[in-house]
Formats: sequence, C-alpha cells, structure tokens
Amino acid sequence: PEFWPAWAFNLPAAPYYLYLAIRYGPMTFTCVNPGIPHGGGTVGESRNYILSRLHESVEWIVHTAFIDAGASPDERADKVIGLIRADASFGGYPVILQPDAGQRGHGVKLVRNDDDVRAYFVEMSRAAVLQRYHAGPGEAGILWARMPGEPRGFIFTVTRKVFPVITGNGRDPLDRLIWKHKRYRMQADTFLKRHDGERDRVLADGETMRLAIAGNHCQGTMFLDGADLITPELERRIDEIAQSFEGGGFDFGRFDIRYTSDEELRAGRGFAIVELNGTMSESTNMYDPRKSVWWMYSVLFSHWRLLMRIGAVRRKSGVRPMPLRDLIIAAREHYRGRPGSVVSD
Repeated sequence: PEFWPAWAFNLPAAPYYLYLAIRYGPMTFTCVNPGIPHGGGTVGESRNYILSRLHESVEWIVHTAFIDAGASPDERADKVIGLIRADASFGGYPVILQPDAGQRGHGVKLVRNDDDVRAYFVEMSRAAVLQRYHAGPGEAGILWARMPGEPRGFIFTVTRKVFPVITGNGRDPLDRLIWKHKRYRMQADTFLKRHDGERDRVLADGETMRLAIAGNHCQGTMFLDGADLITPELERRIDEIAQSFEGGGFDFGRFDIRYTSDEELRAGRGFAIVELNGTMSESTNMYDPRKSVWWMYSVLFSHWRLLMRIGAVRRKSGVRPMPLRDLIIAAREHYRGRPGSVVSD
C-alpha cells in the first residue's frame, strides 16, 4: 500500500470521508489551525511564516532565513552567500535551500558551495528558505493535536524515517544495484534521476552510498511507525513548543525533526525542528511496510476523525471554513508552473 498512487490509496476511504463531511459539515477540516492561512495549512502555506510563529521556542528550531522572490537570481544568490558567510548560526556549507511553500520534498537541495547556490536560484523563482543543515542522524515526524479549550495536547503518532542506503558488491554499477533491490526498484526512476551522473559507478564490495537526504517518502525514504519513541517527556516538550505558537490558533500539525539519538529524543531533547506542517499533515506512520492494510486504514480513519472533531469545535466558535472554490484556486496557483526539481536531494 505504501507505493499505491494517491487515488488508489484514498478511494477505499471515500465513503468514510463522505460520512465525516455529512456529520461535521463540508470543509470543516479547514477550520483547524485558524492561526495559519490557507485553511490552516491546507495548501501553499509558508514554511517561514509558520516557524516564525514559534519564536518563543526558537532554540528548538533549525536556524532559518527567508529569501523573498522578486529580485534577480544573482541578487538572491548573493544574499544567501552573504548570510552563510556572515551568520555563524548557519554553520557554513553545506546548507539546505528549499521553496518557502512546498510539499513532498519538491525543490529541496543540499548546497555545498557558492556555485550550488547560484545554480539553485537560476531555476527557483519563488520565495525560498535557507536552513542550517542538521546531520541527524535520525529524522522523525511527530504529529501533535489539541482539542480547542483543552489545557494540553498530545502526540497522535510518531514516524521514524529510514534513509535509503545501497551497498556495493564490487561488480554491479549503481543502476543495476538499484534495479536488483527489492525495495529501491519501486522508486528507481527517482534514485537514478538524482544520481544520474553516477549510474555507472561501481561501489566496492561492502561500500555504502546514501541515496536520499530529504526525509520524504516520495523521495525514497522509508516510513516506520515510531510509537516506541513516545514518552511523557517528549510529549510534554512537544506540547510546550506547540502551545508557544504566537497568538494561539494552532491545533494540529506535524513537526518534522532531526535528532541525535532515540534515547535523547525520548528524553525530550537532542532534536531540532526543520518544518512544521498544518492541517494537511499526514500521519505518515501509516506507510509502514511492516503493517497490514487494515492497520493503515485504522490510522487514516482515526486521523481524519480527530481532524474533523477539532474543526467542528472551531467552526462552532465562529471560524469559517475555506470555501471549496478558494481551495481549488489556491491549489492551482501553488502547483501551476511550480519551479524547482521534483526530485530533491
């Protein structure tokens, strides 16, 4: 199921979506997170805006700078290069560049030098963000929720992200190793586009090569259920950060984090937030290939039931849902002519 196309994945759930819409009202999910534009983060939301609303928790966020659109590619590149050199908080190269509004790893680039920065802005015409690169080695997605009016929120799910690594045998070139791998061949096109210049590279016997840096399933990263990482300490820390959202209005979202070790994360420390997603945050643990399709749909249904319940409370308090027409227009504007590579680093 983890490799099903989106339409096939959601088709069996359509009757349940319809039931929720009838029970709670169409588009009620867009009433969640009234402090975030675009239906609480349904489509086209700004990464920088959302992270900046957590300014009281800045010590838990990867150092980030906003790079506005409008200027020439050279001017934008000069700004980024100047920030990297002048601001020690970025830690020098490598750093991450990505669109300010993006999804599924689109346009994410690990840049290693000035030339990489300049090449990035030749193609990226929209607003972008510059971030310090956090090497991890771990990455996770923590989905948090709080019913409006409740004093505390809770961690709904945690997803472990396992980056793809290929091991050489001293004989086969990279492209053959990928096509022979029972998992990587499912996303071979993505891997081979990313490493097009290394298709003929022969890894030594036992030599390893990482195939992806971005922690997105569509970019090749495997998602596993991380329920074992949830502890009272971690839940308390994430709740503190979530409730520091400036002005309130944050109910539901996924914190994508890099962290140093499982032990540190369970203790509620040793991590940094790289992104906070809003209303359309997926409970990505449901893509765990070890789980049954029935378990996957139980997570999906619980997720949407919770989202609609939160939206219903907000709607009763006076929050108006985003009209379907506006959602369609926003989605069209976001995806139409979107610059940047579909295949990220």
